[in-house]
Amino acid sequence: MKQTNPPSRAQLRRQLRAARRALSRSQQQSAARGLYRQLAQHPMFRRARHIAFYLPSDGEIDPRPLLRAAQRRGKATYLPVLSTWPKTKMVFQRVRAGERLRLNRFKIAEPRVNRHQQRKVWALDLILLPLVGFDPHGGRLGMGGGFYDRCLAYRALRTQPQKPQLVGVAHECQKVEKLAMSSWDVALAATVTERAWY
Repeated sequence: MKQTNPPSRAQLRRQLRAARRALSRSQQQSAARGLYRQLAQHPMFRRARHIAFYLPSDGEIDPRPLLRAAQRRGKATYLPVLSTWPKTKMVFQRVRAGERLRLNRFKIAEPRVNRHQQRKVWALDLILLPLVGFDPHGGRLGMGGGFYDRCLAYRALRTQPQKPQLVGVAHECQKVEKLAMSSWDVALAATVTERAWY
């Protein structure tokens, strides 16, 4: 029997991005509701006071119902903001309900830069991370830009980083059996889909 090589990270990224983009509008809405049900009452989410979210693009699961719920509960909510220079840097900036956003160079909405509203990543309680693929062991395959990995690289220097809790969020169709991890990849505390916690 001919043995096939496992797909490369680039091939896997293409396959999984295609899978999430193939979801219909109603499937996406259903997944967003499922994600909300999985997370909204979870102690990790309820205890967190400073939570970083993201705005979905490219078929990513939509965490906006959770973002709105966090704002209604009086939590401080943050979104990633890309630096103009260096182009590889990302920070987290507070966002409030109804705030006007602008499109960044990847055509993803983000707050207008205001350094006074930014918070150090280690001072956040919880970050909900987008991803392209994940495994049940904390492995995460991102888009390939390395923004989250660089932003969270400080964790490798600490023996027991307490904050923030890192939770990946994804569609169930993005789960794979095992991801090959690189030394710079940041492991997740958990990944949550519309159906389950891993």
